[in-house]
Amino acid sequence: MKQFTPQDPQFEERVRASFGRQRFMATIGARLARVAPSEVDIELDVHGDLEQQHGFVHAGVLAAAADSACGYAALTLMPPGTGVLSIEFKINMLRPAAGDRVLARGRVIRAGRTITVCWGEVAAISGTDERTVATMVATMMTVRDRGLTD
Repeated sequence: MKQFTPQDPQFEERVRASFGRQRFMATIGARLARVAPSEVDIELDVHGDLEQQHGFVHAGVLAAAADSACGYAALTLMPPGTGVLSIEFKINMLRPAAGDRVLARGRVIRAGRTITVCWGEVAAISGTDERTVATMVATMMTVRDRGLTD
C-alpha cells in the first residue's frame, strides 16, 4: 500500500477532536480504535439498538461507520484549517453483520488537492473470529474557506 505523508503534523489530535464533536458516532457508541496517516479504524459494540428486524446490525450503522472511517482517513492527510465532506460512496453488503462488535477500517487510495478516494471495510467480530461484512469506495472533498474545518 502506498505511503502517505500528512500535511498537518497535528493530524491525530485534529481527527480525535473532530470525532469527539460528531454526535451521531457517540449516539451509536462508536469510538476511534486507530488513527494513522491515511488510516482510521472505528469500532463499536453491537447491541439491540443497532439491530434491524432480523437481529443483524442495521446497514445504515455499517454505512455510517465506514463513511466516517473513510472521511477521517482522508482528513489525516489534509492541510491544517481544512475540513472534509463525503461527496459520494458506494457500499456493498457482503453478508449479514452479527457479532459482539463491528470494526470499520478506512484507507486512502489516492489523495489529491481537492478530492480523496478511500476504500473501506467493515468487519463483524465474535471473539477471535472476524468476518468482512461490507466494503465501501468513498470520495471525500477537502473543504477550504467555507467556515467548515475538521
